[in-house]
Amino acid sequence: MSATRLTFLTTLAMLAFAGNSVLCRLALRDTEIDPATFTTLRLTSGALVLWVLLHWPGRQAALTGGNWASAAALFVYAAAFSWAYIQLDAATGALLLFAAVQVSMLSIGLLRGERLSPVQSVGFALALIGLAALLLPSASTPPALPALSMLAAGVAWGLYSLRGRGASNPLAATAGNFVRAVPLALGLSALALPWLSVDANGALYALASGAITSGLGYAIWYAALPGLRASAAASVQLSVPVITAAGGLLLLNEAPSLLLMIASLAILGGIALVIGGPRAASR
Repeated sequence: MSATRLTFLTTLAMLAFAGNSVLCRLALRDTEIDPATFTTLRLTSGALVLWVLLHWPGRQAALTGGNWASAAALFVYAAAFSWAYIQLDAATGALLLFAAVQVSMLSIGLLRGERLSPVQSVGFALALIGLAALLLPSASTPPALPALSMLAAGVAWGLYSLRGRGASNPLAATAGNFVRAVPLALGLSALALPWLSVDANGALYALASGAITSGLGYAIWYAALPGLRASAAASVQLSVPVITAAGGLLLLNEAPSLLLMIASLAILGGIALVIGGPRAASR
């Protein structure tokens, strides 16, 4: 793969990941759609696009992979993500999500016996301090329940990512997990039927989130991944909260607060140290 094509695909993937936050916030702030319906439409349209990509004419036929445990983690992520964006700004939500994903994955690694070098330890502590600063009570603190919902979404996505490591065909595994998550989302919508609310714009945003920024976004990311070193693949994702903040400013008129900017520097800078810092010496 040429460097130009790799850069193009990676940029598209990061734009897609950031687009999920912007589309969800736009839908739940400015339209009549409820979070359960948004989640169901997003997962259903994502499953359809991934299935079509997997069985596209001319491609070698691939069996849909995945499993129910990963699908459950995917469903929890998508549902908690939607509920959080009823109140959270796009940038705040993206930063909380990203921080929870990275911190949960690092924490699980430490529990499994992985070690951090001194530089990585400083980075990990800095990220935790930034996250704590963002959540401590102040005039700029995000609402508690939506913030906790987004943190739960991040932990679920972290677990989903860890479970998917080493998949021989990540696109097939993702497609299978999306397909399995659809009935879980339909069950949620059935429980939330008394609060059902949807309009054309809300449905359009949900479908775009599922089909384009989720389904196509993941497919593009998996196409780019083989050309990226592991450290580069991790580092480039640091751009997602920044892109989301820019999208929130341009499309939603959401100006980031001083607290959010300081917390972003601490969280993203700390995670960058963990990713790029020297590895701990093996025993």
